[in-house]
Amino acid sequence: MTEDPRLHAARYRVEKLQREWDDDAPAESQEPGTEPAREPDADHVRSSPGSSMSTDRAAYIETAIQQAIRAGEFDDLPGAGKPIEGLGVAHDPDWWIRRKIQTEKLTGLGPPSLMLRTEHAEFAARADALSREEDVREYVTDFNRRVIEARRQLQGGPPVVTPLHDVDDEVAAWHERRRDRQAAASAAASAHPPRRPRWRRRGHRDDGAPATGG
Repeated sequence: MTEDPRLHAARYRVEKLQREWDDDAPAESQEPGTEPAREPDADHVRSSPGSSMSTDRAAYIETAIQQAIRAGEFDDLPGAGKPIEGLGVAHDPDWWIRRKIQTEKLTGLGPPSLMLRTEHAEFAARADALSREEDVREYVTDFNRRVIEARRQLQGGPPVVTPLHDVDDEVAAWHERRRDRQAAASAAASAHPPRRPRWRRRGHRDDGAPATGG
């Protein structure tokens, strides 16, 4: 069963509290006392005598987590109730760089391998922004040239795994997407025909003069 993401976030949050507890933990245990009837809070667990430090630590963390959950401190966290991104795909050592560039919408930054991967993901959109077939062919050729050049460079960093694009295939796909957009625009125009101007209504002839009575 998948662990509650709130618990995972809470455990991450109390790591700092755990380190602070280790720094402030007493060197000697106190005399055993009577256990209170009510549910102990985190401060009580931290000072409970008669148990090992590891046991106290685990009890303190779990108690702090449960108290934070009941207080609603972990409600509506980013990504709550949503699938985890990146599951089922190959491991990407540069995932954190890619995520930063995507979330911050940065352009022109990063190693060539990462920039080419980003451009590859947006390839169709960039090609569709061009209006002529010659420009599309030139763009695909230039992209392939930059991929090959990046593969030949021996400057370290992550490897270049971006594939090359076939020029003819990309041109054909560009034409197909363009036809689809034109067909969609025509269908939308047919569904909403233009309305007649108001000045041609109510007793006005097409030449703009008032209609005479019969």
